[in-house]
Amino acid sequence: MMRSAPSAPPVHSRRQGWTAALPFILVTVVVGGCYALLAGRLPERLATHFTVGGQPDGYSSPQGLLLAFLVPVLALGAGAAALVQRGLPARGVRWTIASCYFFAACLGYLAVLTLLENAGGDPAAVRMPTWQAAVGMGAGVVAGGLGWLLAGPDPEPSRPEPGTAHRLDLPAGTRAGWSRTISSPLMVAMAGLMACAGIALGVCVGWFGGAVMLLSGLAVAAHCSMRVTVDRRGLTLTPTLLPVPLHRIPLGKVTEATSRQISTLAEYGGWGYRILPGGSGLLLRSGEGVVLRLTSGREFVVTVDDSATAAALLNTYLDRSRSGEGG
Repeated sequence: MMRSAPSAPPVHSRRQGWTAALPFILVTVVVGGCYALLAGRLPERLATHFTVGGQPDGYSSPQGLLLAFLVPVLALGAGAAALVQRGLPARGVRWTIASCYFFAACLGYLAVLTLLENAGGDPAAVRMPTWQAAVGMGAGVVAGGLGWLLAGPDPEPSRPEPGTAHRLDLPAGTRAGWSRTISSPLMVAMAGLMACAGIALGVCVGWFGGAVMLLSGLAVAAHCSMRVTVDRRGLTLTPTLLPVPLHRIPLGKVTEATSRQISTLAEYGGWGYRILPGGSGLLLRSGEGVVLRLTSGREFVVTVDDSATAAALLNTYLDRSRSGEGG
């Protein structure tokens, strides 16, 4: 049997992590400084939410506004830094950093503007015209461009070491099959939350939006647990909740099968059914998986236990097909 080769970690520097966190740190300092300067002029109740026409329709205390701004901004900064430095696919680093600068600038502009408009006046008389939102977006675009320049070019993604294409010692004329089930508790929880949200939307808002959310939850549920089967026909993926195969790759479309360690987030950017320029696959967790090299030149991967046996069995059937022995 083959032993899986380790997958190389994403190539990201500590500098890029700090670059992603920097805009959130800066807007925190700016908004905090603005709050300190205006604290003596701020009323006990601030206008913090506005209609499309610019009239206030929501209020908060100065401390509440500051807390509502700081908590998500600091969380976004810490999350962006961790994601860029440790788990993000290399080709997405630059866009992620640019997005950090965009959102930080937009949020910071609106928070400072809200404090300035409320200083020394009646909260009910505060107005937030629509063009101010456009100015905030413009500031975000400029900041995003700066982030794009500071991030520099995306690093070249690390290429995982290919696995070895082993065979099973299967006597001539003997047929064998292999099957395993792989599940994702995270996707199960996500499907449940989406279903509950769909019901809540249907009851409180309307069943059109609720039905969309429910169907989305069912789509996630169909992918959260899968039976992977390998036999003389090829590889088949069948949801454990449905009797109908979701995806089948015939043996004739496979040139080689290997097994290796797969980093789901670093290599494919997330969980579930993933499609990338060079390949696709079903990834419900990180770890060992079957890697199929297809006749089209693309790869198809499935993270599943005992993947080395599955790959070896596929290669055995491929050898038989090429030699004219058949299944």
